[in-house]
Amino acid sequence: MLMVPTYSLWEVEKMIKEFIDGLYSFHFLQNALITAIVIGIVAGAVGCFIVLRGMSLMGDAISHAVLPGVALSFILGIDFFIGAIAFGLMASIIITFIKGNSIIKSDTAIGITFSSFLALGVILIGVAKSSTDLFHILFGNILAVQDIDMYITIGVGVFVLLVIKLFYKELLLTSFDELLAKAMGMKVNFYHYLLMVLLTLVSVTAMQSVGTILIVAMLITPAATAYLYANSLKTMIFLSSAIGATCSVLGLFLGYSFNIAAGSSIVLTSAIVFAISFFIAPKQRFVKHKK
Repeated sequence: MLMVPTYSLWEVEKMIKEFIDGLYSFHFLQNALITAIVIGIVAGAVGCFIVLRGMSLMGDAISHAVLPGVALSFILGIDFFIGAIAFGLMASIIITFIKGNSIIKSDTAIGITFSSFLALGVILIGVAKSSTDLFHILFGNILAVQDIDMYITIGVGVFVLLVIKLFYKELLLTSFDELLAKAMGMKVNFYHYLLMVLLTLVSVTAMQSVGTILIVAMLITPAATAYLYANSLKTMIFLSSAIGATCSVLGLFLGYSFNIAAGSSIVLTSAIVFAISFFIAPKQRFVKHKK
């Protein structure tokens, strides 16, 4: 019979104290916390546009498409950001080209591109003949984030948030009514590719915390949870970023305290928050409030 461990309030308080003491004592844990919060905020913000546009599959495809870029960068001895961004953008261009120049629908184009890039990534991993670093890329290892990686994540995060702020109105309109945006003379394709660039950047940075396999969860789950509560895009973005950051901190705490994969803990924490919200959110009407 499977025994589920139980913890008293005193034991939970002790774990929290040890986690806080660890933040003061260990530099790697400080890096992990800052990186997790930044990724949670940025992924939550970009994820809102992905959810509203019904592009969750695109997010999944690009997050997996960066794998061969990372593997190739590892083989060539260059920074994996370069290879990952290049292959992520290449995947988005191929998907959009197939969708726009044939009778094939977008989900089919995504499936073909996604599987092809993933297969290429697996082959390149075999060529690299090194499983340690690539295992961390696949499944994430936020506790191993170096100073330079943290600074890059912060820089990319600030850049992505600035772009969203600068083009907020355009992204809002093209997300809700593409035909109206075209009628107003907006370059819809430009904003589509701009969002793909942001998605690729977030996928590359989130790779360090949850790995390429689970990146889509960081993008979609907080945004989907926020969508259950918010009545405006601005509120949805703020709420999604807050949920993403909070779940990242909680997931990191669980991973550190129980010595389990922090990336998977972050994703599961987000999923639990969504599951609870699914039943209690006013929009869902599972819980009928008495007048």
